Amino acid sequence: MNHDFERILQAAPSPFVLLDSELRVVWANDAYLQVTDRQLERLIGKVLFEEFPSDPESESGRMLRASFERVFRDGTTDHLPVIPYPIDTADGTTEDRYWSATHTPILSPEGEVEFLLQHTQDVTEAYIAETPGEERTGSAHAAVMRRAHEVTQQNLELDTGISLFKMIFEQAPNFMVTLMGPNHVFRTVNAAYMQLVGQRDLIGKPVREALPEIAGQGFFEMLDEVYRTGEAVSQHGAEAWVRRSAEGPAERVVVDFVFQPLDNVHGETIGIMIQGHDVTAHKLAETRLSEAEERFRTMAHTMPVHVWTATADGRLDWISDQVYAFSGAEPGSLVGDAWPTIIHPDDRAEAIATWAHAVETGTVYATEFRLRRADGAYCWHLVRGAPIRDDQGALMRWVGTNSDIHEQKELSRQLADLNTTLEERVEKRNRELEELHDRLAQSQRVEAVGNLAGGIAHDFNNLLQVMTGSLTMAAREIAADSPARVRIDSAMRAVERGASLSSQLLAFSRRQPLQPRSIDLRDLLRDIDDIMRSALGEGMAVEIDTPEALWPAYADAASTQNAVLNLVINSRDAMEGRGKLKIAVENRHVGPEELFGEPDMVAGDYVEVKIIDHGPGIPAETLAKVFDPFFTTKPVGKGTGLGLSTVYGFARQSGGRVTIASRPGAGTTVTLLLPRAETAEPLQWHDPSEIAGGSETVLLVEDDAEVRDATAALLTDLGYSVRTAENPTAALKSARQAPDFDLVISDVVMPGEFSSREMAETLQAERPDLPILFISGYSRDAIVRDGRVDAGVQFLAKPFTKDALAIKVRDALSSAPVTSTKTETPAQELPDRPRHVLLCEDDALIRLDLADILSGLGTEVTETASGQETLDRLQAGAYDALLIDVGLPDISGEEVATRVRASHPDMPIIFATGQAEVPAAEALGRCAVVQKPFGDRDLERVFARLGILAQAETATAV
Repeated sequence: MNHDFERILQAAPSPFVLLDSELRVVWANDAYLQVTDRQLERLIGKVLFEEFPSDPESESGRMLRASFERVFRDGTTDHLPVIPYPIDTADGTTEDRYWSATHTPILSPEGEVEFLLQHTQDVTEAYIAETPGEERTGSAHAAVMRRAHEVTQQNLELDTGISLFKMIFEQAPNFMVTLMGPNHVFRTVNAAYMQLVGQRDLIGKPVREALPEIAGQGFFEMLDEVYRTGEAVSQHGAEAWVRRSAEGPAERVVVDFVFQPLDNVHGETIGIMIQGHDVTAHKLAETRLSEAEERFRTMAHTMPVHVWTATADGRLDWISDQVYAFSGAEPGSLVGDAWPTIIHPDDRAEAIATWAHAVETGTVYATEFRLRRADGAYCWHLVRGAPIRDDQGALMRWVGTNSDIHEQKELSRQLADLNTTLEERVEKRNRELEELHDRLAQSQRVEAVGNLAGGIAHDFNNLLQVMTGSLTMAAREIAADSPARVRIDSAMRAVERGASLSSQLLAFSRRQPLQPRSIDLRDLLRDIDDIMRSALGEGMAVEIDTPEALWPAYADAASTQNAVLNLVINSRDAMEGRGKLKIAVENRHVGPEELFGEPDMVAGDYVEVKIIDHGPGIPAETLAKVFDPFFTTKPVGKGTGLGLSTVYGFARQSGGRVTIASRPGAGTTVTLLLPRAETAEPLQWHDPSEIAGGSETVLLVEDDAEVRDATAALLTDLGYSVRTAENPTAALKSARQAPDFDLVISDVVMPGEFSSREMAETLQAERPDLPILFISGYSRDAIVRDGRVDAGVQFLAKPFTKDALAIKVRDALSSAPVTSTKTETPAQELPDRPRHVLLCEDDALIRLDLADILSGLGTEVTETASGQETLDRLQAGAYDALLIDVGLPDISGEEVATRVRASHPDMPIIFATGQAEVPAAEALGRCAVVQKPFGDRDLERVFARLGILAQAETATAV
């Protein structure tokens, strides 16, 4: 049965009005129109509050709006027992009226509230109900109505409080959540929380279902613990990973939160209140700020300039490591107001005042001052500090730098000095050039005389040697008390003076053969002390001053002694044999600035010997000539003029120099500089009682027949068997025809197809253990380089005495290497075939040279370039020895040798290396080491010691 509900409501005596979701009037019955005194056409489509206005904050406005909100929110009917609501009548007057209203929701097919039906009753008369002229007491019905009004007002206040709470809850900047029950079901969630976890359906769902992505992050377990124990938990800076959308990635959030248990009246936990703050942005900002600060500190600590910061009031609060490293100050000791302590005292006051002014005015700080370095030196710095301001222009702090400008300052100062002293320095330079020209002229004079002396020295010394030998042999045949013996002794002294003169000529012209080595000048002075004091006489006092930590000198010992004696005697003559003489020895470092005009010297360490006298001094015109050869101020017959020039030549030839400083009436100081040696070796002098001959066989090579005969006679007299040869070619022929001799004594300068040096090298290639003694009166380029005898060469200068010859021959024989017959394996046990050597060397040129040397030793050679190739060769063939480089590209030589020893326990192994030690050589046994660079004789000795070569092979190898 169908009913027309609109007709039914129209006929109802009670007022009804129908409102849509926007509170617009859709329909009203006649009773409503009558009670409100309105026309239907005027009402339709109007918002209710437009037709019946009220202040939203008034009691009636709040009550009515709250009822409408409950209906649309909850979808349930809402009652207002009594609501005061004024209404305008048709004639424009306003009446205070009281109403009772019921608001019923009309739902759409989808279940949403589509319309609201208001049923209202005017209860004004019943509410007021009072007797005119009497106090308003009202009837029982009126009392009920007033009580209903009071209840409605209380409900309104409660509803207002709830609405306020909901507004606060919903709009709170921090997130708030209410979870109920042990499964933590969402009851309420505010907007801040939805923003945190993303918009999703949470209400009525357990937390594990609503937020599955936070499983395993510890939050579910924390909620369970709070619910179980009833104790609150809070965390700061907790990290969580949530998905803000279904398909989106997990995002990191950082929160501060508290889990607060909710208890019922019995104290039982029924839920948990979650309240907290999303601090992700704050943490990210902190992280970025920390990273920025770290980048700044890293940059500041690694910048080549000093960096510092200060607070707005000018107190330094941070200083980079460079400042502390530069100044040596304790880290942290310069902050605050302590920074001026490392400023130069003369710059400190101005620096502080300038900084104070910059801080006061907020302007850029710019100044220059000197900062103390860790070693105590002060260096100039350019200092700048910039004020840092905020967006409002307020000064926040200072950032400053110190830039090292010391070098620029020094250059500026030097340039200023250059400008102010240019004329003076030009004059000084001219003087230096004049001095250099004088030294060059002197050097050229010495060179010219030296060439002349060198040209005659050879023949002159040969003549002296013939005389020495003949006189020595003649003296043996004449009795000591014979008048002829006196004449022979006189002739011998004349020969010695001639030899001394020849030696002096060669010395000042730097042609004297020197054999420099490391010497301690203190030992040298002690050795000549008696001779020196005897030469000075009783009228002279000598003071010798030497430091404890004296460096060793690198010089020829005998020539150094002669130089010191020469200088001492010169001082004695200047002081006429009476007075005090001082010899001062000290270490001296000579810089490049002190060597202007000294092209033959290099900057470095030297040992300085000063001879200081208190004689009359030397006039300036004489001082410039004292080193010239044959110049002397002594009377005729009292001096040769070669003393100081001899010292000059010796010093130059040794890599040092000699200088003289003197002024009339102030004495003279002669300074001898000799190069420093690494270590000192004790001086060894032969005791005359130890001079002896021997029975060995000597091959004497000398082109001058008279010298040859005289020398042979001296050697024979010493007990030696002597064979002679007139030139190197004849000597080689004699040596090969009759190799049974023990020593070669050879003149240096001889005519013929071969030089004496080539002859010696050929003989020692055949016999590495053969000693060779060179004798010469002038040997400029054969065995002497720049006046120094080549290392390892035995040398005896002509003319020489029998004793000098005896000493040198014994020295040469005793210094010869152990003969190759002393091997670990007897020669007769070696196989009667060429020995086969496996050579491993990765450098092709070195390998080629070594192969030639080994072939020259009479061996067969197989070459390899790597460790693995060597091991492969040893597996495939038989070899008598292994010569291997230590540093190979694939496997080290020591590792290869270790593997070889395992399979070839008796094979000799020779390591070729530039290293100081080869541990495997000692560990493996039957090994030897040859240090690079090495030659054929070094290899031959090692091969002989290891029993690889027989004596016959050693003697015949070329």
